[in-house]
Amino acid sequence: MTRFAAPIAQSIWDMKYRLKEADGTPIDETVEATWRRIARALAEVEAEPAHWEERFYHALEDFRFLPAGRITAGAGTGRSVTLFNCFVMGTIPDDMGGIFEMLKEAALTMQQGGGIGYDFSTIRPRGAEVKSVAADASGPLSFMDVWDAMCRTIMSAGSRRGAMMATMRCDHPDIEDFIGAKSDSARLRMFNLSVLVSDAFMEAVKADGAWDLEFGGKVYRTVQARDLWNRIMQATYDYAEPGVIFIDRINAANNLNYCETISATNPCGEQPLPPYGACLLGSINMARLVSDPFGKDAALDPEALDELVASAVRMMDNVVDASRFPLEAQAREAAAKRRIGLGVTGLADALLMLGLRYGSDEAAAQTEAWLKQIARAAYLASVELAREKGPFPLFDRDAFLASGNMMNMDEDVRAAIAEHGIRNALLTSIAPTGTISLYAGNVSSGIEPVFAYSYTRKVLQKDGSRTEEEVVDYAVQMWREKFGDAELPAHFVNAQTLAPEDHVKMQAAAQRWVDSSISKTINCPADISFEAFKNVYMQAYETGCKGCTTYRPNDVTGSVLSVSESADAGPGESGAPMPQEGGEIVYMSEPLDRPTELEGATYKLKWPDSSHAIYITVNDIVLNGHRRPFEVFINSKNMEHFAWTVALTRMISAVFRRGGDVSFVVEELKAVFDPRGGAWMQGRYVPSILAAIGGILEQHMISIGFLEGEGLGLKSDPTQSVVNLDAPRGPSCPACGSYDMRMIEGCMTCASCGHSKCG
Repeated sequence: MTRFAAPIAQSIWDMKYRLKEADGTPIDETVEATWRRIARALAEVEAEPAHWEERFYHALEDFRFLPAGRITAGAGTGRSVTLFNCFVMGTIPDDMGGIFEMLKEAALTMQQGGGIGYDFSTIRPRGAEVKSVAADASGPLSFMDVWDAMCRTIMSAGSRRGAMMATMRCDHPDIEDFIGAKSDSARLRMFNLSVLVSDAFMEAVKADGAWDLEFGGKVYRTVQARDLWNRIMQATYDYAEPGVIFIDRINAANNLNYCETISATNPCGEQPLPPYGACLLGSINMARLVSDPFGKDAALDPEALDELVASAVRMMDNVVDASRFPLEAQAREAAAKRRIGLGVTGLADALLMLGLRYGSDEAAAQTEAWLKQIARAAYLASVELAREKGPFPLFDRDAFLASGNMMNMDEDVRAAIAEHGIRNALLTSIAPTGTISLYAGNVSSGIEPVFAYSYTRKVLQKDGSRTEEEVVDYAVQMWREKFGDAELPAHFVNAQTLAPEDHVKMQAAAQRWVDSSISKTINCPADISFEAFKNVYMQAYETGCKGCTTYRPNDVTGSVLSVSESADAGPGESGAPMPQEGGEIVYMSEPLDRPTELEGATYKLKWPDSSHAIYITVNDIVLNGHRRPFEVFINSKNMEHFAWTVALTRMISAVFRRGGDVSFVVEELKAVFDPRGGAWMQGRYVPSILAAIGGILEQHMISIGFLEGEGLGLKSDPTQSVVNLDAPRGPSCPACGSYDMRMIEGCMTCASCGHSKCG
C-alpha cells in the first residue's frame, strides 16, 4: 500500500521533498520517514519532544497538514537553509551606498532560498537632482534592473531561481514607467510588480479627481487619477502586470499597526510584511477532512479541523525557533512578532464533495464559515501557547485588541487574548500551494477552483521509452471511485468556465477571516471587454479584498494550459477544457540503474601550460539496442585540478544517468570561455580546458552513434517532439520542457513537474 493518491504525488515527493545524500541516495526511505523527520525536528524545542513528535506526525499523516515546501524539504536535514518562505527586505535608502547594501542583503537571502519583496518608492525619481555629484538621478527602475540581473545569477535553495516582488506607491513620480515596465517582455522577468494603491487614490478615481505625483514633499506633476488607474488597468489587461495592492486597507487591518508600517509584500502577495519581515507558511488540506464525500451526509469534520489547526499552529510556532535566517535582522524581526501564515488547500475539492458549486453564494458562505472556524481555532491555540510559553515580545494588549482585525473577532477570543496574551502576532494567510497540492494527490490549489479535471502527463522511463499517465483532480478521482464513469454533476466547474465575478466573490469571502492576505489568480477570458475587466478590480476593492491579481491570456505572457473539448465533459461545462499534448519528454521517472560491467573508452587530454595530462573515461550503457553515455571519470595528477574535476565527474555522471537527450552537456562545456586565454589544438582554437573536455565527450558520442556528427543532434535516441502544433498553448516549463504552464495564485506553475517561479 502506498500513501500517495497518484503517481505524480510520489514523483513530486521524490524530486523535491525526499531527503537524499549528495549522490542521490535516498535517506528518507518512505514518505512516512519524511513526515517523521519533520515531526521530530519541530518537536525538538518542546519540553516533551516525544509527546509532541507523535502529535505532529499525526497532523502530517495522510497529507492532512502540509507545511510549505521549505519546511518539508529542509526541516531535520541539518542543512543551512531557511525554513521561511518569504521575506520583505529592509527599507531602501535613497543613496548609492545604501542601495547596494540592500542588493547584497537580497543576494544573501535568495541564496538561502527565500523569495523577497521590496518597496522601490523610497528611491528618488528619474531626473531628480543628486546634489552630492551634481547629476540627475537615474530613478528606481534603473536599480530594479540591477536587482533583476543579480537575481538571474542566484540559484536559491531547492534548485529554484529567486522570486522577487517590487512595489511602488501610486503617487511616486515614476509610477507610469513602473506600470509600463513589463511591456518589454525581456525586462524585469525576475520580478512580480504591484502598485500600492491608497484609499485616497481610489476615491479620486471614483470622483475623476486630480492626483499629485510627489517625492520628498515636492510635487513633480499632477495627473487625473482615473487616467492613471486606466493605465494600470490597460497594462495588466495587456500583459498581466502590475497587480494591485490596497495598502491602506492592509495597514488598517494589521494586528501590529501600532508598531509597524507595511509597504511591500512577498512575491505572491499573500504576506504583506514590514521591513525585514519574514513569514512561514503551511496549509490545512480541506479535501482530506470531508466525511462521506458526495453522499447525503457529506460534511467537513469540525472537531478534526480544530484539532488539526491547533497542532499546525504549534508546529509553525516552533519553526520560528528551529529555522536559520539569512540575516540577523530577519531573525530578530521574526522572534519579536512570531508571525505565521496558516492557510488552506483543497478548498474547491471540499466544496465539490459537499455538492456546492465554486463561486455560488452557498459556496462563498461555506468558505467564509470554514475560514472563520480556522481563524478562531488558530487564535485560541496561540492563546494557549502564550499561557505556556509567553506572548510574542512586542505584544501590547490594548493596542493589539484595538487593531482592525481584532475589532471583528469574536468576544470570547478577544477576552482570552486580553487575559493571557497571544503567542503569534498574525496567524492566517492563504499562500500558493501548487507544488504541495500535487504532492498531496493533486488536490485543488489554495482557494482556487479546480483548474482541469484531468490531463495527460508523459514520463521518460529508464529504457528511453515514454509512458502516459492520467493526472486526475483529487475530487474527480474520488467521484470515479464511488460512481465509476457516471457523468460529473452540474456543480463541477473549473477555472476556465468560471466567471471572474465568482472568483472575486470567493476571494472576498475568504479574506474576511484571513489576517494577512490571499494569493489568488482571477482568470479572465481573452475576449473580456476592457470595461468588464476594470470592474473586476473595482469589485475586489468594494468587497474588502486586500489586493487583486488577474490573468488574461495574451501575446506577451502566452496562454494558460492548452485546452480542448473533451467527450468526458460534465453537464455544466459545455465541454470541459482539457490540456492538449505538449512536449513528449517530461522527466525521468528515476535514474538509470548501473550494471555490474560497462564498456567505455579513456582519452588523454594534454592542455598547454599544464604539467600533467587529464584523463577522461566515458562508460556507456546499451538501451533498446542503442549505446549511450552513462558515466564519466575525469582524473589528473595535478592537484590544482582536483576539486573541479571531481565536481565535473559527479555532475556530468548524474546528468547522464537521468537519460533522455544529454547532448546539451557537450554544448554547455564547449561554450565555456577562459579569460586567461585558450589554446590551439589540432588546428583549431579551443577557448578553455572545459571546452576541450566537451569536445572529447562529443567525439565519444559520435563514435558510439549517439550523435549524428559534430555540432549535430541525436542519432538514434528518441528526440523531443511537440504534437498538435496549431493548438494554442502556454510557455514551456523551464524545468521539464512540457507545455503545461498555468497561472495559479500569481505564479506560473507547471502541471507536470510542479516547477514554480515563485517557489
